[in-house]
Amino acid sequence: MTERFKVVIVGTGFSGLGQAIQLEKAGITDYVILEKADEVGGTWRDNSYPGCACDVQSHMYSFSYEQNPDWSRSFSPAPEIFQYLKDVTDKYRLRRKIRFGVELTGATWDDDARRWHVQTKSGEIEAQFVVSGVGGLHIPQVPQLPGIEKFKGQTWHSAQWNHEYDLRGKKVAVVGTGASAVQFVPKIAPEVAELTLFQRTPPWIMPKPDHAMPGWAKTAFRRIPGVQRLYRNALYWFLEVRAVGFNGHPAIMKAGEVIAKRHIGKGVKDPKLRKKVTPDYTMGCKRVLISNDYYPAIARSNVDVNTDGVREVKAHSVVDGNGVEHEVDAIVYGTGFKVTDALEYLDITGIDGRDLAKEWATEGMRTHKGITVAGFPNLFFLLGPNTALGHNSVVFMIESQARYVVDAIKLTDSRGAAAIDVRTGVQEKFQREIQDKLVKGVWTQGGCKSWYLDAKGVNRTIWPGFTWRYWLETRKVDPSDYELSGRS
Repeated sequence: MTERFKVVIVGTGFSGLGQAIQLEKAGITDYVILEKADEVGGTWRDNSYPGCACDVQSHMYSFSYEQNPDWSRSFSPAPEIFQYLKDVTDKYRLRRKIRFGVELTGATWDDDARRWHVQTKSGEIEAQFVVSGVGGLHIPQVPQLPGIEKFKGQTWHSAQWNHEYDLRGKKVAVVGTGASAVQFVPKIAPEVAELTLFQRTPPWIMPKPDHAMPGWAKTAFRRIPGVQRLYRNALYWFLEVRAVGFNGHPAIMKAGEVIAKRHIGKGVKDPKLRKKVTPDYTMGCKRVLISNDYYPAIARSNVDVNTDGVREVKAHSVVDGNGVEHEVDAIVYGTGFKVTDALEYLDITGIDGRDLAKEWATEGMRTHKGITVAGFPNLFFLLGPNTALGHNSVVFMIESQARYVVDAIKLTDSRGAAAIDVRTGVQEKFQREIQDKLVKGVWTQGGCKSWYLDAKGVNRTIWPGFTWRYWLETRKVDPSDYELSGRS
């Protein structure tokens, strides 16, 4: 028999768990969480590469209602964040609601029944509401290098780290210099015999203000009411002010570039290498990274930064763009994730057979507030299009969205309706407003190509502005923005 629930949540990262907690707080307990893996954690379960850590302070990169006084460092390593999510899951007794090993493959809207038929590899589930908490950092972006099928060595993506393979004494090629590579390169460089780092575009990297959390601070957070909240609020506003620079104030970004260039100068003494790793675009156009050990790592004698590209892969080597052959035992991809096309693999069908993946592929990812999509009733996205951040904690955005979803469900129930669907005109107005802001920002004007942009060069990823504005806009659902239909 087909199981039926009021709400189906997909994913058990910060988004999925945060949504479940908000449902529980609202007294909505008829829900199930689908998780394709065998444990919670999302990104923080999957990414176990050496040096993996968050680039937002952990006291901010956590639930506001579930603060942890015992973070070991200001920027906690991945295993600690993973444990935090497991602890939150257990505290709120969410495991009883989770179906592990169940992978979503699609969902079809039944307009007569006003319900979703949710397809998984394990069967079908019916639900009134569906909440996607899959995020954009779960499908590795693996480049198709010419000749890669001939390679006899080991290859893997940073999100699928091969812990069984001993890199000590090996010749290793690393493709990509994104956030993951900046973290794992310093960890493997001292171990390998040779490391050839294939860089397409150098990132801007700022010093990382990381430090161990002193014992007295942990004690104060634990024992004195309000102290950790005050510390978190200070972090929030410290991070929030950076939004000014991203939104069309180049003087602020130039000041950041001065600091970043000094950082390069301290870690890299060789003028040729320094030139290779100094970006020629405005800071903020691509994701700004933080690290204290990346530049010293690439300045090592056994590390070569190659900017010639990859022409071909042979059985035991990588040939660069100049035809120089580099003998390698392993290739590691630090090439990030599919973000603007992260949902193309899902078969989501809305009203009148509308195909979400096809619509977004042709028209771009369009939503209202990054949460709802016209023509797809009772479907919600957490960390959906244009709600990712370059300056603050996405957990703040997730909390705002999870509360908004609960408010939408309660509004539907209070009106005696079965379905809620955002009006097309409302969605189009939101899209015009957000794209007008994005066009003026550094992501578009900064002179680079980044994963923030889709295939047509449109930014479908970043929220252009202050997060407190997003919080204000999502505090309550405006009933006039939506069409309510059917009977519950």
